[in-house]
Amino acid sequence: MPAAVGGSASDARWMRAALGLAARGLGRVWPNPSVGCVVVRAGAPVGLGWTQPGGRPHAEVEALGDAGVSARGATVYVSLEPCAHHGRTPPCADALVAAGVARVVVACEDPDPRVDGAGVRRLRDAGLAVEVGLMRAEAMRLNEGFFRRIRDGRPLVTVKLATTLDGRIATRSGESRWITGSVARAWGHGLRARNDAIMVGTNTAVLDDPDLTCRLPGMADRSPVRVVVDGHLRLPLTARVVATARERATWLLTRTDADAARVAAFAGAGVEILAVPPDADRLLDLPAGLRLLAARGITRVLVEGGSRLAASLLAAGLVDRLEWFRSPRVIGGDGTPAVAGWGIERLADLAAFRRTGVRAADDDLWESYERVG
Repeated sequence: MPAAVGGSASDARWMRAALGLAARGLGRVWPNPSVGCVVVRAGAPVGLGWTQPGGRPHAEVEALGDAGVSARGATVYVSLEPCAHHGRTPPCADALVAAGVARVVVACEDPDPRVDGAGVRRLRDAGLAVEVGLMRAEAMRLNEGFFRRIRDGRPLVTVKLATTLDGRIATRSGESRWITGSVARAWGHGLRARNDAIMVGTNTAVLDDPDLTCRLPGMADRSPVRVVVDGHLRLPLTARVVATARERATWLLTRTDADAARVAAFAGAGVEILAVPPDADRLLDLPAGLRLLAARGITRVLVEGGSRLAASLLAAGLVDRLEWFRSPRVIGGDGTPAVAGWGIERLADLAAFRRTGVRAADDDLWESYERVG
C-alpha cells in the first residue's frame, strides 16, 4: 500500500484536527482504537466525529452523520484506516462510499487482520481517491496501545512516578502524601482518564488504600478499570477498591493456586478474579497477566505503584512509557526508592528510555519518556 508523501498545509491542518478528535476517546473506547474524522468541503469542515464510549459508533459514522448531504464530494480525513468488516455495525468504508465522498486521506493502516489494507482497497475499488501516510507517526503513537494489543498480545504499559529529586516516593517511615503539588496530582488524574486500566501492586493497595479513580471535576465517568496485582490475595476485604467494586470495575490479578476461600470472598464482593500460573521463580507471571488483560480488551495500562511492581515490569522489558513527576525536594537514601532493585550489574543491561517531553507543574516537573528499542 503506497504511502502519501507529504501533503499540503491544508491536509496537515485537517489531519491534525482528526488526531485531536481521536485523543478524546482514549481510555473510553477499548477494545477498539480511538479514531478521529473530519469531513471537509470547499475548504471548511462540515462534519466532525470521534469514536464513542464503548467503541461504537465509529468516528467515520459520527462525522458523516454530522455532515449529512454536505459529505457528497467532500474530502474525509481519518486518523486510522476505515474498517472493512461487518461487526456490530456495517463497515465504515462502505459508509464513506455510500455518502459519496470524493477523497479520503488516511493517517495510518489498521493492523487488525479483519482490516489491514482491506478498507483502503474497498475505497479505491469504488473509485475514491485515497492517500495513506499523512502524519502516520503521530497516529501510530496515539493508538500504540491498540497496535500493541493486536501485534504483541499485550497492552501499552505506562509507569507513572511521583518522586523527589533523588527518586524517592516515601520517607523511611512510609509517609508519601504529598510529595508533588496539586497541579502535578491533577495532571496525574488526567493520565488515569486516558488509560483503560490503572494497576498497582499489593503493597501500594494495602499501605495507601487508594480509590484509583479519576477525581477531576466532571470526569468521574472517566475512571479506568482498577487492577491490583496480588499473587497471594493479601488485599483486605475492607479495602476501598473492594468496598466499591460494584460501582467501579475492579480486577484482582492473582495466581491460579491462590486460596479458594479468598477467591470466593472477593468474587462475592463484586471483584473479578483474573488468575495466571506462577512463573519459573514461583512468582506471579506478569507477562501472562498482561496477555490476559489484553484478551479482555485492555489496550492501555497505567501503573502507579509500587516500587517492586515497577521493577518487575522494567526487568521484563514490559514498560513502554514513563510519566515522571518530580518534586524539587530531597528525602535521602533511607527513603523508599521509586523502583526497587532488580539485580542490574552491567550498564549495558539498563532499561533505556528517551525523553519526549518536559512541562512545568508549578514547582514540580513532569517528564515523559518512551522506551528505546
